[in-house]
Amino acid sequence: MRDRLILLPGWGLGTAPLQPLAEALRGLDPRLHVEIEPLPLLESSDPAEWLDELDANLPPDAWLGGWSLGGMLAAELAARRGERCSGLLTLASNLRFVAQPDWSAAMSPETFRAFRQGCVTDTAATLKRFSLLCAQGASDVRGLSRQLLGAAPSTQPAALLAGLDVLANLDTRAALQAFVGPQLHLFAGQDALVPASAAQALLALLPDVEIGLIDNASHAFALERPHEIAAAIQAFLHEAGDD
Repeated sequence: MRDRLILLPGWGLGTAPLQPLAEALRGLDPRLHVEIEPLPLLESSDPAEWLDELDANLPPDAWLGGWSLGGMLAAELAARRGERCSGLLTLASNLRFVAQPDWSAAMSPETFRAFRQGCVTDTAATLKRFSLLCAQGASDVRGLSRQLLGAAPSTQPAALLAGLDVLANLDTRAALQAFVGPQLHLFAGQDALVPASAAQALLALLPDVEIGLIDNASHAFALERPHEIAAAIQAFLHEAGDD
């Protein structure tokens, strides 16, 4: 299924932010089957359980990709599948979302804890804040934020909290080093959630993978600039011999 690309969304906002990108990719190559799969609705914070569900439900031998949390899960699943994964692409996905001493290009633990506590006390307000953070750096921050929030599904707070804990627990460095298939990692220059410095940190870790930095773009660059992102992905697929 090397003509199939499965995209996984980020935390809290559902599949809608990836729809324009999927449509742009189909427009560039009608032979490419692009599917957006929702994240598991689990109350477990164990990434292995999320990966078990994804592995059981997603077809083998496809390209795996995702935005933010979805990209981190795609990276782990690609490593798990090995040769049964055609390739990997991530969009605004850090290798660790929360910083630690040996990975500083990430959100501070204090900021993350405050954000998680906000989700406990007022989920709706936290999602609104999150949509603004995703849009920060875009040419129309409020317009993009409204678009993100307006299409967000209604999700139980327990599942949202579990997703945040999975986000904090994931560390994809070993997975990316283990996966030998083609990899493309795109970052946004004005990302308020995944610092642009993560691109250089990833390049230092894996100098042989494809890495791109989209200037003057927000964390939600797949929705903000879908045609530009689609063109970068299509060029990568062509170079990998899958055009």
